Amino acid sequence: MKKSDFRVIVCVLLILSPFFLSNTVYERYNQLNATHGIAMSFMKFALLATFGEAIALRIKSGVFNQAGFGIFSRAVIWGFLGMTIKMAFVLFSSGTPTLLKYLGMNVMPIDSAHLTINSLVVAFSISTAMNLVYAPIMMTFHKITDIHITTNNGSISCLIKPLKFGEILQKIDWEKHLEFLFKKTIPFFWIPAHTITFLLPVDYQILFAAVLGVALGIILSISK
Repeated sequence: MKKSDFRVIVCVLLILSPFFLSNTVYERYNQLNATHGIAMSFMKFALLATFGEAIALRIKSGVFNQAGFGIFSRAVIWGFLGMTIKMAFVLFSSGTPTLLKYLGMNVMPIDSAHLTINSLVVAFSISTAMNLVYAPIMMTFHKITDIHITTNNGSISCLIKPLKFGEILQKIDWEKHLEFLFKKTIPFFWIPAHTITFLLPVDYQILFAAVLGVALGIILSISK
């Protein structure tokens, strides 16, 4: 283990410890999520998903950051994506049960206290709808911004430069993008993972989604 690994572990423990040691901090965190959900989603994904990419970089190259990586630019992009992820959670968790009823299914709200067939079907349906409709768009946009950041050597100025969609789309390895992200991670990881997410109480959904944010950053970074 390198000294940098030890420092990162210590920093993570220092950041997380107040949530486990103080009920006041945890309750305040939940209040902020309830009243400022979009803004908190920006913060969570800016920190956690970027941390996931930094971990992937450490796995591949031995360091958490390097010249041209653009960690600040990645954090801003992840924050923006985090807001869209929060909106997708709200839209699909409320819209999918309505669609199931429209299709003639007699579904009830998810009971987080007791695992039932109804809850499992509804949670799986929400997860499937969200990951088939929203996830491919989000993953492709992330790939576009990732190439944009790399092309600009990680410079902060890339955040205000226009995205050259036509050029970037030609640079994407579509075979890998489709085979790995769409055909493997969506059905075998994200749909099951988000099924669990929607089965949890709302407070735990927030925490679990944050943990998945780290996994998301690692998976999308390793896919390169």
